[in-house]
Amino acid sequence: MTLSWYVAASILNRKVLIMSIKFSPRALWAALATLAFTLIASTAFATHSWNGYHWARTANPFTLMLGDNLTSNWDAYLATTSSSWSQSTVLDTTVVAGQTSPRRCRPPSGRVEVCNLTYGNNGWLGVASISISGGHITQGSVKVNDTYFNTATYNTSAWRNLVMCQEVGHTLGLDHQDTTFDNPNLGTCMDYTNDPSTNQYPNKHDYDELVIIYTHLDSSNTVGQAVNLLGAVGDFNSRAEWGRLVRASANGRNEVYELDFGNGNKIYTFVIWALEGDSHRR
Repeated sequence: MTLSWYVAASILNRKVLIMSIKFSPRALWAALATLAFTLIASTAFATHSWNGYHWARTANPFTLMLGDNLTSNWDAYLATTSSSWSQSTVLDTTVVAGQTSPRRCRPPSGRVEVCNLTYGNNGWLGVASISISGGHITQGSVKVNDTYFNTATYNTSAWRNLVMCQEVGHTLGLDHQDTTFDNPNLGTCMDYTNDPSTNQYPNKHDYDELVIIYTHLDSSNTVGQAVNLLGAVGDFNSRAEWGRLVRASANGRNEVYELDFGNGNKIYTFVIWALEGDSHRR
């Protein structure tokens, strides 16, 4: 006895595949088991949202402004990062004139400010921060530390691309795909690594995760909107200003800090520590 079945599968907004197949009962169950495994495996990999935090908006795609407070030797890397993330189907980024000083890199609400400076021998290579209000991102900042990028270890296109791409990715609501430094690269800037050569840009799983994060629409906007800065003070260049440590990679090279103002208002800070920064970590 054979049965005629129609099988439809849609994986993360990919094309729907419809097949009419004749199976014996045993073959049918085997086929369904294989299909289920494929669905789970394909979906599970794209689950690196940063706690579901996202920019509130009433339509897709939306455009997020990246304020350029960089020296000329960083401009090309921000342009590459902006172009790469704009390949997403749910958002675009555009590089605009910066509105802050590199030392503080304090973002106006509704946008992201990107800065570079010799922030000092404080251990960190790059820092990304987002302000949260009621689960929505209201502003973000990215800092890259030229104290280390001026050294032979980090003054390469690969390291500059990886750190710039990863820190901007955090301001979009993405976490890392992987938190182990010495395993094979995943081919994405959202992957921890000691070798940035093949981890300089987003990959398909990053774009898939952005679709998951931003599929639903909100009733209001935080993109480009004036929202209070949650009373934050300081330059946010040191561990003492980031709040409490809430997560660290196994080797401590990446950490996440939370500064909680109460009533759902927080600032989260992602930190990439330089190889030379071991003495600055706990």
